[in-house]
Amino acid sequence: MTPVRVTDTISIGRGCPLLIMAGPCVIESEAICLEIAAKLKSVCQTLALNYVFKASFDKANRTSVSSFRGPGLAEGLAILGRIKRELGLPILTDIHEPDQAQAIAEVADIIQIPAFLSRQTDLLVATGRTGRVVNIKKGQFMAPEDMANSVEKVRSTGNGKVTLTERGSTFGYHNLVVDMRSLVTMAELGVPVIFDCTHSVQLPGGNGTASGGQREFVFPLARAAAATGIHGLFAETHPVPEKALCDGANSMPLEQMERMLTSIKEIHHLVNH
Repeated sequence: MTPVRVTDTISIGRGCPLLIMAGPCVIESEAICLEIAAKLKSVCQTLALNYVFKASFDKANRTSVSSFRGPGLAEGLAILGRIKRELGLPILTDIHEPDQAQAIAEVADIIQIPAFLSRQTDLLVATGRTGRVVNIKKGQFMAPEDMANSVEKVRSTGNGKVTLTERGSTFGYHNLVVDMRSLVTMAELGVPVIFDCTHSVQLPGGNGTASGGQREFVFPLARAAAATGIHGLFAETHPVPEKALCDGANSMPLEQMERMLTSIKEIHHLVNH
């Protein structure tokens, strides 16, 4: 596996420091994003972990039509751009439509394909053509080995900077389960593998007009994933998850992130040295 270069100083893959992709589910306000980004930058610097700030400018697949989606493309990218400039952080955000690719690429270092869109050929190709790192969330409905086809769609553009993220698989109604074997299987495709420890405990649509979550399982699953040899950890966090406008039920309290990342780093070091 050849490590994937995110910036001039950050790469992800075998032999690289664990890459942390973390932030709020959606951009609620510039102030909240700056607060979370500054805190996590400090934590990751202390722990010698690479850090990428993540947040969505639009959550196009919310459960209810009345759910908060975010500020939209223009305002969202402006906020992410400020975080990038003022805090010197790489940025990850989602893409939903092919014609968003070029605008997003002006700001984001990593463009993420949402799990529900992980097979969308036009979207994967348009994102690949930007030359940015493409992080593909494994669909909840897909076998890990089938992600090879999604990887190839991006690589067909000449862009080999692809990573894959596990976020749980559909297990009956309103439930997800994580098969840790999928992390090993996807790594065998020759790409860095990331574990999304917060979406993996989501209960899709479990609250009727919103998804529920089982936050108490985030930490145990993250530790288990680290023991498989993952290359990155994806997590959603919020200063007050109970007041978050999206995915609060499965988001980690910001104040608990340092403890979790300290433990994950220790396991990652044991596995990779």
